[in-house]
Amino acid sequence: MKKKWWHDKIAYQIYPKSFYDTNGDGIGDIQGIIQKLDYLSDLGIDIIWLSPVYLSPLADQGYDIADYYQIDPRFGTMEDMDELIAEAKKRGIYILMDLVVNHCSDEHEWFQKAIADPEGKYGKFFYLEDAKNGLPCNWRSYFGGPCWEPLPGTDKLYLHVFHKKQPDLNWENPEVREEIYKNINWWLDKGLGGFRIDAIINIKKALPFRDYPSDRSDGLSSIHNMLKEADGIGDFLQEMKHRTFAKYDAFTVGEVFDAKPEELEDFVGEEGHFSTMFDFTTVCFGTSEKGWYDCRQITPEDYKECCFSSQEAIQDIGFYANVIENHDEPRGVSHYLPEGEVNNTSKKMLATINIMLRGIPFLYQGQELGMENMPFKSIDEIDDINTLDEYKTALDAGLSEAEALKVISRYSRDNARTPMQWSDAPAAGFTTGTPWLRVNPNYVSINAAAQVHDEDSVFTYYKKLIALRKHPEYKDTVVYGKTIPYLREQKNLMAFYRKGKEKTLLILTNYQKDPQSVKLPSEKYRVLLNNCSTLNQKGDFITLEGYQALVLELL
Repeated sequence: MKKKWWHDKIAYQIYPKSFYDTNGDGIGDIQGIIQKLDYLSDLGIDIIWLSPVYLSPLADQGYDIADYYQIDPRFGTMEDMDELIAEAKKRGIYILMDLVVNHCSDEHEWFQKAIADPEGKYGKFFYLEDAKNGLPCNWRSYFGGPCWEPLPGTDKLYLHVFHKKQPDLNWENPEVREEIYKNINWWLDKGLGGFRIDAIINIKKALPFRDYPSDRSDGLSSIHNMLKEADGIGDFLQEMKHRTFAKYDAFTVGEVFDAKPEELEDFVGEEGHFSTMFDFTTVCFGTSEKGWYDCRQITPEDYKECCFSSQEAIQDIGFYANVIENHDEPRGVSHYLPEGEVNNTSKKMLATINIMLRGIPFLYQGQELGMENMPFKSIDEIDDINTLDEYKTALDAGLSEAEALKVISRYSRDNARTPMQWSDAPAAGFTTGTPWLRVNPNYVSINAAAQVHDEDSVFTYYKKLIALRKHPEYKDTVVYGKTIPYLREQKNLMAFYRKGKEKTLLILTNYQKDPQSVKLPSEKYRVLLNNCSTLNQKGDFITLEGYQALVLELL
């Protein structure tokens, strides 16, 4: 494999609205990110991915962009953005922005011009169809309801696979692609390290529009049914890569949910469309077309098999980006650890898996502190449009309000969007004003100020894991070595080798609250990391405490 500058890096996602507020308006800002760069540098972060800070009406929290060349005043100015890029560079940190090009905002100049003249140039920037024939197809929007909306003041409909304020851009139109490439290069000229590429699988539609079998009582069909038949996305992605990213040796990570297995090499192989793509195997496990209320909760055995199957699929091709949470998911520790068993030891165990698997680790803000899901008391506390739709779906399926609230509390995107917990000061030290979203009440015990100097904290453990990954003696093994499962059949044991050219590491994690005995392949080893204070060995067996995690170097 050709070695690239991003292979050994640790990335960290910032959700700017909830990260750190410097002006007291209750909304995080770019200056807040600048002020926390030393905190991230101390943790060992090399790449920062910013969720969108472009001008936006925030119908979908910035993923509805009204101007790709402007910073939204809520977050700051373009001068602030330039300062962030420069200050990060001083610390050896690369900045990624979110590239949102499946759709724009309905407040974008292009869409406003399409409304004014549907038959003109900008009408062709979108998917417009005559309304007189009814809906062109029965696709369901990701956020519920049909994908078609009347184009204001006209006899046309426009396509939106996300929110109705997010009209889809017509990638079949070369003029649209030219505008997108121009913008990408403009940002890369500013010194960006690259992009996280949002919802990119959706840019290729199966045309002409047609209905698919209905899968809910609303008579609509999941958008995923169309995506299975949408061929030819690779042509668009290769063109974009060679017109933009490749010229700058930029790092790109794709949000790709519906790639077909045979396309993996096309996406992230040696000549792939992207540098890497997120591994969503665990995220997608147990999901249901019926809605969140019908999801099956993931077990430790499920989690293990998801991770190992992904590792086996990718390791001769390229790298996945490994995640346990992001702005679109609940908190990882609340999702992947059994209820009632979320504690510092189990959080560190999950961290060990996340950082020690082969791939590029992506942490999400607060993950390094072990931030947890929010205890929502009412649907009125929910801001996220997706969660509100899933709440309605659960009620329509016959769940009571209490049952529906419990379901959405487990899966809501707002779990990850609550303000970052910096200290036990009011509003968790996030703002001197009123936070835009309620702070998780556990901030008094889970916060950065309490953890940064605590040798036994989740933060310090993450810092040790990252330092081990970067250690000159072990870096090649952890970055490029193969992942080989060990004792795969032993229940609730997730154990694997990281086998490099010169060294072999063995990671042992006990994915349950009860101790269990594990046979060692060798009695000669060095302990590199242990999330517990004990190590119980008798002969060639070791007894792991509940949620104990060990990183061993075999000698």
